[in-house]
Amino acid sequence: LSACQSMKGGHSTPPTRSMSRGSGLLWGVIGVCLWAAAVGFKPVIIVHGLFDSSGDFLTLSRFINESHPGTNVSVIDLFDRSSSLQPMWKQVEGFKAAIYPIMQNAEDGVNFICYSQGGLICRGILATLPDHNVHTFISLSSPQAGQYGDTDYLKYLFPQFMKSNLFHLCYTSVGQRISICNYWNDPHHRDMYVNSSDYLALLNSERENPKSAEWKTNFLKIKKLVLVGGPDDGVITPWQSSQFGFYDDNETVVEIQHQEVFLRDSFGLKTLGARGDLVICSMAGVQHVWWHSNETVYQTCIDKWLQ
Repeated sequence: LSACQSMKGGHSTPPTRSMSRGSGLLWGVIGVCLWAAAVGFKPVIIVHGLFDSSGDFLTLSRFINESHPGTNVSVIDLFDRSSSLQPMWKQVEGFKAAIYPIMQNAEDGVNFICYSQGGLICRGILATLPDHNVHTFISLSSPQAGQYGDTDYLKYLFPQFMKSNLFHLCYTSVGQRISICNYWNDPHHRDMYVNSSDYLALLNSERENPKSAEWKTNFLKIKKLVLVGGPDDGVITPWQSSQFGFYDDNETVVEIQHQEVFLRDSFGLKTLGARGDLVICSMAGVQHVWWHSNETVYQTCIDKWLQ
């Protein structure tokens, strides 16, 4: 990209014999630049997770621009760090307002990469924005079926919120003011989750929602859903939640294809699968905080979908 940019507006110099050895390389670079301009990669919008900020995604942005030169990458700088604890619907509205102008300026659509809690925020945007033009939605280690488990990472972030305390906090009106409670899903108290969750249970149509049909239609405007996760994540619990698997009441993981929301096609997962537009990418050996800066993850699970 920098080579392409350096050619813009520069002074031309007549070729000399000493320059001839580099001419092949020069024409190669020119060819790449012309190819990148012709291809016109879709803009990529990145939404961060809990306690992250836009600065945490410089490596991912570099990966994208190295493999897709000239791509417009926007890491949305909102609800950073402790502000990411604010209620999910508030964050959805804030991110939506920042993202919508980017969509409007992208004639051929945009691609989403949404990490951790950000994956749920992106789902809220896709469900409630009728004229979005998201082509590929890459959900990067996001608790799409909910979170249940006081992992070491969560104990570090929330030393006062052990599993028992989260139960008491999240299933009260006070708890709904904290983002993680908007998707805390206790498999031993499903009724309490369904009745108290005014975010994830609504997105999943597990709770009565008069807008469920409209939200499903909006969500299904995406062309591809890519679900990335792995067994060594250490934060998303169970890790299969990143791919819509979750615990039953015995804490046995039920995979996506056997989940009620899939079987009933509550918000479009089964339709995406039937279309061939549901992609699952699992990788072992990746801890939660490294998904967005691991080059193997990028090359295996992300790169091919950013067309």
